[in-house]
Amino acid sequence: MSNDTRTRPFDMTDFDPANEAEEASESSVVEPDSATADTSTPPPGAGGASEAARRWPRRVAIGALLVVTVVAVASAAVFGWKYTEMRAVESAADQARATARNYAVTLTSVDSEGLDQNFTDVLDGATGEFKEMYAQSSEQLKQLLIDNKATAQGTVVEDGIKSATTTKVEVLLFVDQAVTNTVTPEPRMDRSRVVMTMELVDGRWLASKVDLP
Repeated sequence: MSNDTRTRPFDMTDFDPANEAEEASESSVVEPDSATADTSTPPPGAGGASEAARRWPRRVAIGALLVVTVVAVASAAVFGWKYTEMRAVESAADQARATARNYAVTLTSVDSEGLDQNFTDVLDGATGEFKEMYAQSSEQLKQLLIDNKATAQGTVVEDGIKSATTTKVEVLLFVDQAVTNTVTPEPRMDRSRVVMTMELVDGRWLASKVDLP
């Protein structure tokens, strides 16, 4: 036969164990499936959102603390102002009441032999409407007291405050007045209920109104 059927003998030099191992290793590598991919790594921006979530309660607490502090300071200021105002009114009421007590004695105590001084003292402790009224009637009243040889001695039995501000105080007084004259030479006791309005004028408490309700 003319055809050469001889085969090429196996050459050991064509076999390289290193190449075979590398090929086997490459063929065994499996691409990761998207469904089994590692999700432990947070997406971009997730860390910032988590930090903001942690800071939010702290900011709310600080804001609430600031509100409470402001309210407490404002309340303390209002309380302090009201307390100061209350103390000022109480002080004014005490001063006006003491002056009204003394003035009530001056007003209800007269002696026909010393009327000029008495009327001067009454006018000195008065102001406004009451002063004008007393000044207009003083001459007529003076003559009446002289003609009847009248005397009177007033005593404040009790007093209290009806209303008060730092410049105006209403004082309620109960006054006993021992009166004598030509008709009744023995002292006769009269009791009067007097409402006296005291006003602060140039640092002095003066009677602006005297009512006998």
